[in-house]
Amino acid sequence: MQLTALKAIPQGQSIPIKDLNAAQLTELQSALVCLGYPAGEIDGEYGPKTRHAWAEFIVGLHQGDLESIDLEGVSTLQQFVDEGKFAHPHDFSTRDGTIAAITSECCRQGIGLKSQIAYVLATVDHETNHTFKPVTEAYWLRDPDAYLRTHHADYYPYYGRGYVQLTWEKNYATYGKILDQDLVGHPELALDPEIALFVLVHGFKTGTFTGRKITDYIDAQNIDFINARRCINHLDKAEDIANLAQRYLAEL
Repeated sequence: MQLTALKAIPQGQSIPIKDLNAAQLTELQSALVCLGYPAGEIDGEYGPKTRHAWAEFIVGLHQGDLESIDLEGVSTLQQFVDEGKFAHPHDFSTRDGTIAAITSECCRQGIGLKSQIAYVLATVDHETNHTFKPVTEAYWLRDPDAYLRTHHADYYPYYGRGYVQLTWEKNYATYGKILDQDLVGHPELALDPEIALFVLVHGFKTGTFTGRKITDYIDAQNIDFINARRCINHLDKAEDIANLAQRYLAEL
């Protein structure tokens, strides 16, 4: 993700966040959401969520203005985004390679506790029917696309894809902006293992899927493998996935 519009801020000037144009605000929101800050919708419109997310970023840096941005701030933001890129391609050719990739990405995005990683692995194990390969919604049917076109016309063709089910055009658009990929024009890209990996971990970290984050249920003091299912799909198969998580935790 290149912050091209933001880099057009004149040298030596500090622009209030509320005065950024739509393209600049879209870039700012995309970068903040990518880094896990709660900037809300990536819509190019100024609002309290964007303001608070930028302020949270600045407070974490211990430098900069909470309500404005200059080229130094843009450069710092770009650096953080660049450091968040995949250091090297992962090996998805084997189950063990995919598990290693998920573990690495969890740590990279700040989901570093063994208990948290165990739950993410258990979720992928369940959601992909133990294959550890990105799947489509209703993948077990002879023609899932035809079924979904008929039975889920409300969100077709933005039906579930990935290690967990990325669904609805709005979510495809959000991750398309974050990853600089045309997921709206080509929703099948959500099956790319690298994209599916980022969505999986970022969704757990930020609560994209249901509004619940993994840290709501699993942290250094508490491990609630049952209710952690609420991050993905309420309590559907919660006990089965909790048992899988216990197994992975014992192996990590």
